[in-house]
Amino acid sequence: MVTYVMTEAEMQLANIIWENEPVGSGELVKIAQKRLEWKKSTTYTVLRKICGNGIFQNENAIVSSKISKEEYARRKGERYLEENYNGSLPGFVAAFLKRKRLSRREVEELARMIEEYREKEE
Repeated sequence: MVTYVMTEAEMQLANIIWENEPVGSGELVKIAQKRLEWKKSTTYTVLRKICGNGIFQNENAIVSSKISKEEYARRKGERYLEENYNGSLPGFVAAFLKRKRLSRREVEELARMIEEYREKEE
């Protein structure tokens, strides 16, 4: 599970890395300057932090991910469920449905996902 949740700034840099990896650290600085208007020092400070937390690595001035964006999101979701709903997906869904009505299409999609899960378990 993700033990570290990135800040908004870290997520901005992470998205650039995921989109461009493997990417040279110098090129990453240029992209961050253009897209985020960050200084070189800001990019390297944020990069050092996200590498230190095990999500990315910077080896020989080449930056790449240790986990994919999808895997990070999955782990972050699991952490959220654990911290807020004692790991209960049904508990989360029940709380969610108290605030939002699902469309017919969403209900059908969820039913399809559950059925596919059941088929895999058999």
